[in-house]
Amino acid sequence: MRIAIVGAGAAGAAAAYGCRDAEVVVFEAADRVGGRVASRERDGAAHDHGAGYLKRKDPRVERLLDDVLDEDGRVEITDPVWTFDAAGTIASGDGSRAPKLSFESGIDALVERLLDRSGATVETGTPVGSVAATDDGPAVRDGSGDDLGTFDAVVLTPPAPLTAELLPDDGPLGDLAEACRGVSYRPLVAVMLGYEFDFDPPWFALVNADRGHDCTWVARESAKPGHGAGDTVLAAQFSPEWTRERDDDPDDEVTAAAAEAVAALVGDDRLADPSWGERRTWEHALPNGAADADAVEAAEEAGVYCAGDWVAGEGRVHRALRSGLDAADRVQGGST
Repeated sequence: MRIAIVGAGAAGAAAAYGCRDAEVVVFEAADRVGGRVASRERDGAAHDHGAGYLKRKDPRVERLLDDVLDEDGRVEITDPVWTFDAAGTIASGDGSRAPKLSFESGIDALVERLLDRSGATVETGTPVGSVAATDDGPAVRDGSGDDLGTFDAVVLTPPAPLTAELLPDDGPLGDLAEACRGVSYRPLVAVMLGYEFDFDPPWFALVNADRGHDCTWVARESAKPGHGAGDTVLAAQFSPEWTRERDDDPDDEVTAAAAEAVAALVGDDRLADPSWGERRTWEHALPNGAADADAVEAAEEAGVYCAGDWVAGEGRVHRALRSGLDAADRVQGGST
């Protein structure tokens, strides 16, 4: 069986692993794998500027991690996550005791290891331009219209609006395109802030529980072994409204505003003056729901399958992984 997977994020990597007994080609538009499971390196240390960690909340995903990903470089984050509200009042505990996982080299090691163990051919820097149903199976073309191959099945994992752009407007794939266009996303900006002093509160991260604050998340990235450059690195994420207001602002202005917001929230004026800052905007960060399940299922008659946060209906890494595994089951008509 010959299978194409579009997108090398968490869902695509899990689908590739689930289809490891087939001939699999993964097409990724970027020059790196991982999608929002993303890490960068600064001064020889990693920091996660997309998804901050992976939760062990899904039994099948937990088995995947235990069976496939060895212990080398894995990091279990044990410090708690606390909450804060719209007024910035911090309270201990978010009610979740699920272990939190990353890697010393960065969370994107999760995707890299899955793809490596899948045996798939991974074509980075290869944007897919269209997917069409043919009598011989779904045909894939690149952004210039050149043929990338005809396959027994194709698994689509880009964000729903980008998936819609790959599909025709008629037939079951047209219905899928329409369903994809119906999925909206909340954007967010992630800002990494580095400091040349020690900052050691009793929490690993703070999360905004009521979605009423400009800041939605602050985490001590440097609490993960192997992470952070300097004495302290914080990862801060901000609301869609805050993000949109600063779309056109220079990076240094956004990082300065982020640092001031974090300092005010935590109550430590030192945090308003970081030694360095990095900004990354995620346009399709969190889906507001799932695509119509009937349209997703109908497209499978044409050999086109879907996986990702917009299929699961929640922007969480473990949900994307499970979605990819489930898509691999459907492609092969069984359990992987």
